[in-house]
Amino acid sequence: MAATYERLDYGSADGSRWGGASTDAIAFYGATPATQMGVSTNVVLGLVSTGGGVTTWGLDTSSNLLQILNAVSTMANRLVSTGLFRNLE
Repeated sequence: MAATYERLDYGSADGSRWGGASTDAIAFYGATPATQMGVSTNVVLGLVSTGGGVTTWGLDTSSNLLQILNAVSTMANRLVSTGLFRNLE
């Protein structure tokens, strides 16, 4: 028996858009619908001098790493809560 699928759009050549505004709630795989999340992505990466006139990209302080980890954790939690990621714990 051939698989049958239901379309969630009408086949526009330009694609489809789900949620026309950040206040529209959407979800996937039976999760609770949620509105668009805002996250601060202003994580500071600075230039770190390694001596001898060599400059490389790096983190200025350990708090920069914590900012990155917090941003990634926040985004991952939201992807789990909307159903796009599955929590493997």
